[in-house]
Amino acid sequence: MDYQGNIFRPPSEANSILLQVTRGCSHNKCTFCNLYKGTRFTLKDEATIESDIEFARTYCRRQNRLFLCDGDAPILPQKRLVSLLTAIREQLPWVTRVGTYANTRSIRGKTPEQLEELRDLGLAIAYLGLESGDDVTLRAIVKGADSARMIETGRKIRAAGIKLSITVMLGIAQEKRSAAHAEATGRVLSAIDPEYVGVLSLMLTPGTPLYTDWREGRFVLPGPDGMLAELRRMLAATNLSDGYFHANHASNYLPIKAHLPHDKARTLNLIDQALQGNIGLKPEYMRGL
Repeated sequence: MDYQGNIFRPPSEANSILLQVTRGCSHNKCTFCNLYKGTRFTLKDEATIESDIEFARTYCRRQNRLFLCDGDAPILPQKRLVSLLTAIREQLPWVTRVGTYANTRSIRGKTPEQLEELRDLGLAIAYLGLESGDDVTLRAIVKGADSARMIETGRKIRAAGIKLSITVMLGIAQEKRSAAHAEATGRVLSAIDPEYVGVLSLMLTPGTPLYTDWREGRFVLPGPDGMLAELRRMLAATNLSDGYFHANHASNYLPIKAHLPHDKARTLNLIDQALQGNIGLKPEYMRGL
């Protein structure tokens, strides 16, 4: 397989075939992220992708899921995406699910009919980084979209019949906007009603603008109890009709897995027990990206 630069994928795609069709991220401006810093966003040539599919046809027969890397595969022209998904279906017929990262720009560029066409060709799940539903926070981290655009994007993906996994972040609004961030994020998640929500806790990464702000005292990261209180407030404000709300990423102090709505009360009680000191939190040395 031809991999150029760093390759990233969601935790749930750990056992998937990783097919790189773009390099880098089309936005690449978020202040907390250094995954693609220094990498110019480019579309990989079709011949290289075809060669990688041929490699997967020979060597990846035990993997029934495939993930399109890097940061924004749906930005490919529709004709190329249709050709790509058709080739995957024809040459890797054992693949039952194709996934991709998505952002507001690439999804806005697709019509509902185009998204449905991609779904019919096997695109089954999209991962959207919301981070926060608070517009002040979204501007501060240079996310490139406000909460209204995020809701529009999420609903458009869902309406096309593509499953949606949304990532949000604890601590991203720092201490002063923690409550506003948590409540607004719950509101946006409820408005989109995705199948999956993945909660991460911010871990400041050297080389990012947010890390510099923290080092110079302009950004105050909540401590473990602050992160936990934010998680509780966010969950309390989130109403899903039938979705999973997971905070089991390695960065989190208290791993939780809840199927909403019926696990909500139980999970809120679990967080309360942790806030009262009755349940231990993950030590710092065990946390990771």
